[in-house]
Amino acid sequence: MPSISKKGRAMPESPIRKLVPFAEAAKKAGAKVIHLNIGQPDIKTPQIALDAVKNNTIDVLAYSRTEGSETYREKLATYYAKHDIVVSADDIIVTTGGSEALSFVMGSIADADDEIIIPEPFYANYNGFATGAGVKVVPVVSKIEDNFALPPIADFEKLIGPKTKAIVICNPGNPTGYLYSKEEIKALRDIVIKHNLFLVADEVYREFTYEGAAHYSVLQEAGLEEHAIVVDSVSKRYSMCGARIGCLVTKNKEVIQTAMKFAQARLSPPTYAQIASEAALETKQEYFDAVKTEYVGRRDVLIAELNKIDGIKVAKPQGAFYCIAELPIKSAENFAQWLLEDFRLNGETVMVAPAAGFYASQGLGKNQIRIAYVLEKNSLKRAVQILKEALQSYKG
Repeated sequence: MPSISKKGRAMPESPIRKLVPFAEAAKKAGAKVIHLNIGQPDIKTPQIALDAVKNNTIDVLAYSRTEGSETYREKLATYYAKHDIVVSADDIIVTTGGSEALSFVMGSIADADDEIIIPEPFYANYNGFATGAGVKVVPVVSKIEDNFALPPIADFEKLIGPKTKAIVICNPGNPTGYLYSKEEIKALRDIVIKHNLFLVADEVYREFTYEGAAHYSVLQEAGLEEHAIVVDSVSKRYSMCGARIGCLVTKNKEVIQTAMKFAQARLSPPTYAQIASEAALETKQEYFDAVKTEYVGRRDVLIAELNKIDGIKVAKPQGAFYCIAELPIKSAENFAQWLLEDFRLNGETVMVAPAAGFYASQGLGKNQIRIAYVLEKNSLKRAVQILKEALQSYKG
């Protein structure tokens, strides 16, 4: 029998999706499953984006330009300018989701066995993109006790070696909800300039910041013009996860030229989705204000309800719509599977994402879960009540 590649065997499973078969089996058996495991917002997609697809007059659904349509990229540059990020259309490559942008970045800045440093816990698919590119993830630990703030710069310094090519951050963070301050971005600027590294920032949750805090992009920081690379996406901003449109943004022309070669190999991003995404840029500020208010309310309900459960420790998110909770158990993965297979409260159960898959360090996060608060408040209250009852019944 032909053998599977070493890379294929090393490719990690998604901690978010690998429990899906158990959830499907629970549903087939008649249970209602409340999904806290995946960041699929229930917020309505802006009508202007949906109408742009419905009302288009395309006769031939042709390839778009490799780097994305010119009008979309020009409008993206205008969007960034509103956020004090000065870039041109030529600094942008439109991609098939933020995921493809991350893949292009990995392929453009690192060779096999090179290293990237990432504060953990981090978006689980960073492990997958790195594995696909043959790149080694070197984690630097952030702690729930510190609300997952940026680890001390000295911790980064210890990890930088001859194979280090970049520091990667998610801001605001998935899975932690942490929002990096301007001072933390400046600290990262100093270290990447000192060691001549790239600073890659996944900024797909830019709009979702709380308590009046402002998002500060790596592209706003002077001196990072050749170092900073931003990965972005329409998925969460406009509740358009299925559009699969993202982008790579950098002022480093060599990175753009290199990423373009990877982009040419996949031909072009999807045309209809670009039409929807371009139209979505006309979304009024009132939409974002209402969405942010809703997420703040959901976050506050979730945190308040979780804090009522003995033995739970939870970090308070400052952005995005995720939080990490530490449970009084040994294995969150076993608990998550048990919830789906064996536990019901009035015919209901919950699906959570075990947090160990968001760490690269072995042994960390085993008693933690990630919760996506993308459901309305009553559903969140109900889900936490189920968690509370389940923890009291769970024997481990």
